[in-house]
Amino acid sequence: MGNLIRVLSRDIDGSAGNFFLDFENAQPTEAESAVWVQVNEVLTEAQVILTELQTYRGAGEEIRQAIQSPAAEGAQKNAWSAVVPLVSKLKTFYEFSHKLESSLRLLLDVFTGGETSVMQQLEQKQALARQFALILHFTLRFDELKMTNPAIQNDFSYYRRTISRMRINNVSGQTGNEVDNELANRMSLFYASATPMLKMLSDATSKFVSDNLDAPMENTTDCLSTMACVCKVMLETPEYRSRFASEETVLFCLRVMVGVIILYDHVHPAGAFVKTSNIDMKGCIRLLKEQPSSRVDGLLNALRYTTKHLNDEATPKHIRNLLQPN
Repeated sequence: MGNLIRVLSRDIDGSAGNFFLDFENAQPTEAESAVWVQVNEVLTEAQVILTELQTYRGAGEEIRQAIQSPAAEGAQKNAWSAVVPLVSKLKTFYEFSHKLESSLRLLLDVFTGGETSVMQQLEQKQALARQFALILHFTLRFDELKMTNPAIQNDFSYYRRTISRMRINNVSGQTGNEVDNELANRMSLFYASATPMLKMLSDATSKFVSDNLDAPMENTTDCLSTMACVCKVMLETPEYRSRFASEETVLFCLRVMVGVIILYDHVHPAGAFVKTSNIDMKGCIRLLKEQPSSRVDGLLNALRYTTKHLNDEATPKHIRNLLQPN
């Protein structure tokens, strides 16, 4: 793997010049098609989920009226009527996270299994590599939207309080779609995280490693570090970057790079920040900081607050300093 990292770090006249992950147009080969179809169904739903989250406005006003006028039956009914369909959406988001987890495990199984190297798998199965990248892109985008929408936590908290009160008073919510207590507890833990989808993917990747003890852990960490290195090389190499159809692909690559770094940091025992890491963290952070802050502040915060090993004693001081907020 060390040799591969060195190859990927060379100028484009070296071996890395022959390698480019087509995140925009890669189409599945016959060998990829079965897995691609399964994952594509989930990614199609992911677009719907993002649209629903982007338009999620919450029931803040109705809840305020209900809290300010606890004896006003009309205010209570209005708040309840507003919150129930929103909680149904939150339930859909939560249930979708498990579909995303299954897709991630399916792709990890492809890239870490078989006789060929991770690099060969990525080269030969670019459409699946693109799907892997799309999962990470969705994950960070979902979490960015969730983090800036406090209505999600407020709506769900109000729902749980109201349901508890109804149960105590033996009153039925009469929704036909009530979230039971066990599911509510799981959803509460999910939404309590600042970055729930990323936490789910991190946990799923760690579990993938522990569930596949017959396969070396390096298969998974090599897959993640290779993806990070490929993204970094494509972004900082003018010949590669000129192939992107739009600047949106730049942001896409940055999100993917950060996503795989975070997964790597959760799976590798020493993490992503140590000197012996297969990821050039100094180069990745500098690449992020060269972008307009409005585009990458959320990504830098993801590295600061959702990685596992940043504050370890083994993390070089200059890396911690690079990630200090300005």
